Amino acid sequence: MYEQLFSYISRYSESPLTEEDEALIKISLKPAKLKKKEFFLEQGNVCQFTGFILKGAMRQFSIDSAGNEHIIQLALENWWIVDRESYLMKTPSVYNIDAWEDTELLVLEADDLQRLLEIPAIKEMFWNMNQNSFIASQKRLNNSIALPAMERYEQLLKSYPDFVQRFPQHIIASYLGISKETLSRVRSKLFQK
Repeated sequence: MYEQLFSYISRYSESPLTEEDEALIKISLKPAKLKKKEFFLEQGNVCQFTGFILKGAMRQFSIDSAGNEHIIQLALENWWIVDRESYLMKTPSVYNIDAWEDTELLVLEADDLQRLLEIPAIKEMFWNMNQNSFIASQKRLNNSIALPAMERYEQLLKSYPDFVQRFPQHIIASYLGISKETLSRVRSKLFQK
């Protein structure tokens, strides 16, 4: 179970993990399981954990005053899931995070994060992850502002093809910021090509 995480760390860090580092990681990140639709975080609560997904699929979303869901993030195996603001600032979250499939993860409490950041490989991994996350967020924001629905969907297929296999159309539509009907038309046009 931890080998998957160690492999991930080595992809994002040039610094090797020592046996002591691995032991500290095993003590700090604890296994957890969520059943489909079970909450990892509910709106109004403080995010106590960040989770590394070993198996399964999760989503982060908000709910507006009309009861509509707005997908902020989708996450699969080898992704981290967290409401970063709530986790770091210890403020109530405006988001929900739940399991879309039965999910297995390794969870890290906020209080243990600082201790792990003393490990060079972990510090480097988080730095690289944060850079990649910021770049991906900028691209997603720009796409949602500047691209028509067809191009947004094509970008999603190119960047995250597993999403369309693992999440239903209404979730994909919300992630793209379009209606289910628009997504249906976009998919029809793509299949006609």
